[in-house]
Amino acid sequence: MDRTPSVILGLCSYTHDSAAALLVDGQLVGFVEEERLSQRKHTKDYPRHAVEWLLGEAGLAATDVDAVAYNFQPARYLLESPAALRLALSPTTRDRAVPRARGFAKVSMRTQLRVRDLGRWFPAARVSPVLHHRAHQLAAFAASGWSESAVLVVDSLGERQTTTIARGRDPLRPRTRTLEAIDDPASLGYVYGAVTEHLGWRRGDEEGTVMALAALGDPGRFRKLFARAVRITPTGFVVDPLYFPPRVLTSGYPRTTRRFIDETCPERHPSEPLSDVHRDLAAALQERTEQVMLHLARRARTITGSRRLCVGGGVATNCVSIGRIIEAGVFNEVFVPPAPGDAGTAIGAAIAVHHDSSAPQPVSGMTRACYLGPSFQGTSLDLAPWPGLHERALGAEAVEFLAERLANGLIVGLFQGRVEAGPVPSATARSSPPLGSRASSSG
Repeated sequence: MDRTPSVILGLCSYTHDSAAALLVDGQLVGFVEEERLSQRKHTKDYPRHAVEWLLGEAGLAATDVDAVAYNFQPARYLLESPAALRLALSPTTRDRAVPRARGFAKVSMRTQLRVRDLGRWFPAARVSPVLHHRAHQLAAFAASGWSESAVLVVDSLGERQTTTIARGRDPLRPRTRTLEAIDDPASLGYVYGAVTEHLGWRRGDEEGTVMALAALGDPGRFRKLFARAVRITPTGFVVDPLYFPPRVLTSGYPRTTRRFIDETCPERHPSEPLSDVHRDLAAALQERTEQVMLHLARRARTITGSRRLCVGGGVATNCVSIGRIIEAGVFNEVFVPPAPGDAGTAIGAAIAVHHDSSAPQPVSGMTRACYLGPSFQGTSLDLAPWPGLHERALGAEAVEFLAERLANGLIVGLFQGRVEAGPVPSATARSSPPLGSRASSSG
């Protein structure tokens, strides 16, 4: 009699960048972000379209799912509530103490309810919450295919953790062990998001715009400010509440202080023209981010002894910082997975549950995780809203066609193969052969 396969559905849901991944007997058979199918950027909705596609692709029903791996642990939020009350001891943070404690408790309860809701979608499955940074770690390490590495995760917030350094081992049965952790309110992602918002862009979406703007500014103007605001310590960093007050998990609490505004510039409205002060502020923020990331990478090298580094978490998408780590030669190799942000934790959570269940099957398919979404072979594009665009099906001449159009100053979009993961495709991920190519160009 055939053995029933182990079916684990990994989910990122209800926060931002919803996504789903499916493991069948340890094989990653699919991964897709909900926004690719719903056309709602950074959606936090339950990834209904992604789940339906995954199960349909595998020929399974919701009742076939053995386990649902969720990328947050509700109880971990509760640990911050009593810690937050210590903020009352300082006049700088006193007004945030009770709201912060209340906010973390509220999110813990809300997350627990979400876990219960997931159980209703999959009546035959157990729902297993996974520590957020563990999911990040496993997603990054498993995608590398390496036998071992240091693993650095830097984001805005897990449950409490914002930064972790771990050691990853065994690509067939990936596991990580956290060696050091930094908890909120010391958060590099929080600071970067706060300044992004201050400069008039959407926090959690347009940090990349600030990173690009930084190239046009002079970091010297606000260098000393950021050295005070984000202070490097022997084992990590701390954030000065005089500039960036502790996070409160409810709306209505600003992420920068009056002192920050007085020493930099007023908040910029999105319609306001950019000036030198905005460029300089972005440059100083980016410079300090690079310095902290390099410091953390060196710390990871010291405590793990590894010559390889995997980087995950939202701050891993700051490619200039990753470039600084590579240029410094701290590690022989540096790897960032295709989806280092929260979407990728759907994969990491599924791996965690597979490992914890002591399943005999090794994990496989992780190094192909960049191109495991649906394909749209033969689908006709509706270009009516863009009359200046022209569509052409391409074959073997695709490279020559694209090169010619680009050389002539045209903008070209290439549509081929399966849906990719993450904000940009990973250069180190291996893709399956294209299922077909089509290009659209505009003058």
